[in-house]
Amino acid sequence: MNLIELNKYFNSILHKEDFSSDISLNGIQIENSSPRTKEIKKVAFAVDACEATALKAAQAGADVLFVHHGLFWGHCQTITGNHYKRISAFLKNDLALCAYHIPLDANEEVGNNFGLAQRMNLVNLRPFGKWRGMTLGAFGEFEEPLSIDDVCKKLFPNGEKPVHILPFGKSEIKRVAIISGGAGDDFDQAVRAGADVFITGEVGHEEYHAIEEACINVIAGGHYQTETVGVNLMKARVEKDLGLETIFIDVPTGM
Repeated sequence: MNLIELNKYFNSILHKEDFSSDISLNGIQIENSSPRTKEIKKVAFAVDACEATALKAAQAGADVLFVHHGLFWGHCQTITGNHYKRISAFLKNDLALCAYHIPLDANEEVGNNFGLAQRMNLVNLRPFGKWRGMTLGAFGEFEEPLSIDDVCKKLFPNGEKPVHILPFGKSEIKRVAIISGGAGDDFDQAVRAGADVFITGEVGHEEYHAIEEACINVIAGGHYQTETVGVNLMKARVEKDLGLETIFIDVPTGM
């Protein structure tokens, strides 16, 4: 399988054409030296494309790095400074880069939001939450109401800690709205949908009082921590479907 074929496989699952309002350049962002002939044997997965993940992927012998946050966001940018360092790490190591942003957030099989919902064993799942006209989140319910502490344990069963917990809503939580990453200002969509808790990655200072006044619980699980889900689900899917060797490059930001 070459790079072109591998990216067609990625898109057969993620369907970037359904997310035309996404400013990320979804798909292949950096080719390798022979995208139609070089055999892909090992695929690395990471949340972010940066110098560190590129170098770690190259050191691990990967032929391509698949990420959620790529290097190109729909505008011209000079290849200087840090941008040069990042791109050169790929080119010098003949490492290709594939990035899928909103398509990986929204996907109901391998996406960040449905992946978090399935991790917490939510039922009655449905799409939720709009951004630039695209639906990207998930909404579901616990079979029995839980405290906010128990919700956090289900969200992070391996013991990771949320960045912030804002316990401003009901003490018993049943209805859950999820948009991973930097969606703190979308809490109002969760309020309108009747959620008892809104789970996202980041919440800014400017949202704090509005969330308290809206009387909703919010868990900011961390931008990074809530978005390791999709790349790892995609990693497992590649192993199952294609039998390729894979590796997850973990470079947490604490954010």
